Amino acid sequence: MLNIPNRRLVLAHFWLAFLAFFLALILGEWQMYIRSPLHSWLGNPELYYRSVTAHGSAMGYVFPTLVAMGFGYAIVELALKQALVGLRWAWAGFGLVVVGTVVAMVPVALGKASVLYTFYPPLIGNPFYYIGVVLVVVGSWIWVALMAVNLRVWRRANPGATVPLAMFANNAGAYLWAWTSIGAAVEILFLILPVALGFKTTIDAGLARVFFSWTLHAIVYFWLMPAYIAFYTLVPRAIGGRLYSDAMARISFILFLVFSMPIGIHHLFQDPQVGSGVKFLHAVFTAMVSVPTLLTIFTICASVEIAGRLRGGAGSFAWIARLPWKNPMMLALALSFIMLGFGGAGGLINMSYQLDFAIHNTQWITGHFHLIFGGAIVIMYFALAYDLWPHLTGRALNAWKLMRVQLWLWFVGMMVLTMPWHWVGILGMPRRMAYYDYTATDLAPMSLSVIITFSGGLLLLASGALFLWILAAGHRGATVPLPSFRFSAPVHAGARMPAALNGFGLWLALMIGLSVINYGFPIAQLINTPNTAVPAVPIR
Repeated sequence: MLNIPNRRLVLAHFWLAFLAFFLALILGEWQMYIRSPLHSWLGNPELYYRSVTAHGSAMGYVFPTLVAMGFGYAIVELALKQALVGLRWAWAGFGLVVVGTVVAMVPVALGKASVLYTFYPPLIGNPFYYIGVVLVVVGSWIWVALMAVNLRVWRRANPGATVPLAMFANNAGAYLWAWTSIGAAVEILFLILPVALGFKTTIDAGLARVFFSWTLHAIVYFWLMPAYIAFYTLVPRAIGGRLYSDAMARISFILFLVFSMPIGIHHLFQDPQVGSGVKFLHAVFTAMVSVPTLLTIFTICASVEIAGRLRGGAGSFAWIARLPWKNPMMLALALSFIMLGFGGAGGLINMSYQLDFAIHNTQWITGHFHLIFGGAIVIMYFALAYDLWPHLTGRALNAWKLMRVQLWLWFVGMMVLTMPWHWVGILGMPRRMAYYDYTATDLAPMSLSVIITFSGGLLLLASGALFLWILAAGHRGATVPLPSFRFSAPVHAGARMPAALNGFGLWLALMIGLSVINYGFPIAQLINTPNTAVPAVPIR
């Protein structure tokens, strides 16, 4: 018997997510080709910006949202061991995401919404692009509500019990998303759509950028939640070990919930409408958000050591050789941590008010967020899909060698792609340009690096195609009896959690309070500053 009764719901989310991901991957590789020395001047540069908008919107909004939603529905049934409450609402949310994606992508394909994937006025796209994005967000809010409802139902049936870690972490991600998405929602509904619909001809671009920054960086931590849930609740079990500390895992997710929000203005360090005092606060909190990641690295490394020692490893380092390196989950973890390390080091530059001046709006930024999201996070999306697939299909997924090849292709491709981007960013190459004249003196030394990034993209494309093939083949594998799905057990199983680590009331209050403090002043200041509107520039 399958462990996930509503497996069709989960599969629908995963398959749409991964198909959107692969289509966006193709667009990304095309962009690298046409802006490399391998291709001459693009006759219609607007095609490039059209492609970037579709690529970024699919990768940044549709793909991770669907993965989080599908994984969340699976967690409800696997961790809480109860039927999903609100199944019809879950399908309705999925339908809104599908409809919203189509509604948004049609004007993008027609060249009427080439605003990239950031909502930065005064450039304004077709209203249906924004309406589509709103529908996707509303669909995800239904998921947030269902996660809260299902946890409440479980608590009523299990008074005083410790919430399973997977569900605790899943709901932390849901609540974070509900709060961070408000910024972009306010910007679209009250600032952008009135202009896009023709009711206004001017817009307060500075205020809009502040509202978007509310969402802009915190969304990254929503992206990483499924990956971190996999770190804590799937990896130790998959490699034959135990989770070092359930309590420390909960602290990490709580810290993400609290510190992920008040940091977005570090993306506006070069913007004059925000004062230096506010920028300093956001720089400080940007540094603080590294703490839960450092706790995670320690906890998971300790959990991995436990697995190695349980397999007979001894000494200070001999246990490393005992780890199941042929297991795709072990490999994915190791590769993810390497990319997380490089990406995190780059993030220290971005968060610095002084150093940000050197790399702001250069290819460095592109390399950084591709390494964090496309690298460290997405490779764990692959791993959690591999882990869940037999329980979704009832069929064996034993192609471990192909899985390892796919993961290695993704890792090598991402490193080859992003490292040259960091280098040319230091040299000053701007991002978001459709064409570079590589005969120019300043750009000539960068041409080889750009060609290398294109080759890295080819490896990523091959990895993405192999990933879809492995999943599709999993639907045709032999039917197998499945044991009960289980998440990783902590070393001290059954330990009672203090109330602060078993609920969200205090932490949600802190999240909201810090957000109000860090965003309230600049928003109030900009609202009360006269004559800040500028003429909007609609895309026709």
